[in-house]
Amino acid sequence: METNEKKKYEIDMCNGPILSKLLAFAFPLMCSGVLQLLFNAADIIVVGNFAGDNSLAAVGSNTPLINLLTNFFVGLSIGGNVMAAHFYGAKQDKDLHETVHTAMLLSIFSGIILTIVGCFGAKTILIWMKTPEEVLPLATLYLRIYFLGMTATMVYNFGSAILRAVGDTRRPLYFLTIAGIINVLLNLFFVIECKLDVAGVAMATAISQCISAALVVRCMIKEQGSIHLELKKLRIYQDKFLKIVQVGVPAGFQGVVFSISNVIIQSSVNSFGATVVAGNSAAANIEGFVYIAMNAFHQAAISFTGQNVGAAKYERINKILLSAELCVLTVGVVFGNLVVFFGQPLLGLYTNSAAVVEAGMMRMRIVCRLYAFCGMMDVMVGSLRGLGYSVMPMIVSLIGACGLRLLWIFTFFRMDQFHTTTSLYLTYPASWSITLLAHIICFIVVRKGLEKRIQEGRL
Repeated sequence: METNEKKKYEIDMCNGPILSKLLAFAFPLMCSGVLQLLFNAADIIVVGNFAGDNSLAAVGSNTPLINLLTNFFVGLSIGGNVMAAHFYGAKQDKDLHETVHTAMLLSIFSGIILTIVGCFGAKTILIWMKTPEEVLPLATLYLRIYFLGMTATMVYNFGSAILRAVGDTRRPLYFLTIAGIINVLLNLFFVIECKLDVAGVAMATAISQCISAALVVRCMIKEQGSIHLELKKLRIYQDKFLKIVQVGVPAGFQGVVFSISNVIIQSSVNSFGATVVAGNSAAANIEGFVYIAMNAFHQAAISFTGQNVGAAKYERINKILLSAELCVLTVGVVFGNLVVFFGQPLLGLYTNSAAVVEAGMMRMRIVCRLYAFCGMMDVMVGSLRGLGYSVMPMIVSLIGACGLRLLWIFTFFRMDQFHTTTSLYLTYPASWSITLLAHIICFIVVRKGLEKRIQEGRL
């Protein structure tokens, strides 16, 4: 009975049709990502309507910084996902068991480090980002409280990455639904009833993160198979740690540098004043829902490719990539243009200021309409990581995406004729398109090398 219960949450990625299973995997993951974004959206909507534009800017402008500080360790969770998928596909239960316990202990260490850095370095980093003076005290307070819940966030991310590796994206969705409802209720209570302003929304988010982490740990403890978690057996297995690091560190480093470029862009946005900062923050939050819908197929590409590599079913890899790209293109075009069409009422949920709404629309008209290129770029990266290649997509992404953005900001953007928000936002679709083409070339090279090793009997 327990085995059947466990199996119903898993997806057989190595046999049968690909597209239908890809969609079955991605949809709960998409919903989970949306719920995670609702944590931050609830914060922004509540403070925007009940605490004012400075509070809105204080909470929203922290998003690039939070991503900067967390993306390295989220990258490590991708390493855990890839290795767990390989071992699961190869039916190497002992290796999978050791990977699970290594990854979960690593998540605790990651969370502690982030809490220390976030709490003690918040104000200094926000000053480096040129956060407007009227926003700085509130932004610092929000960030410090937010990072008190970072260990729970890392535990949830690593735990859900392990569950994704075996095809289980539904239970993390259930856990986030519970935590998300609690987060919204606490937001309303702390801000409206207790008048805690940004401190209240930060407390609500931290508490909800703890709840989602507790639920995912409980789920893994109750598992009966090779992803069963025993707290007393948590330890770092050196060989598994090194394999996680081999894939995870380049992925994390790529995320960090991407975030640095976004922080620099945020700093450039900050130079246009609090109204543009607030509009940019609200628009970026709405865009996040489109991005997370596309990112579900990036995660699917990693897990599906990883399991099929472990099972030595290399003939399915190209089909997985094409299916994922078709899905992400459809989602990106449809959702991206829908949020532009409904942009003004959506932005109206965040603020009553017409000027802030217009500042947000300026960003959305440029970024969202071409967002599909970002999703397609990420799917290419996911396929390469699932194949075990992490350094190559990191280098390509850093040069193609981050490098181009920073080059533009530090050269042309400094000229008066290009010093506009339109010029700034155009760096996103331009960098996505160029980097996508580079990743396609890399994938073709990797696949040819893989075919050659198969023919020579080295695989």
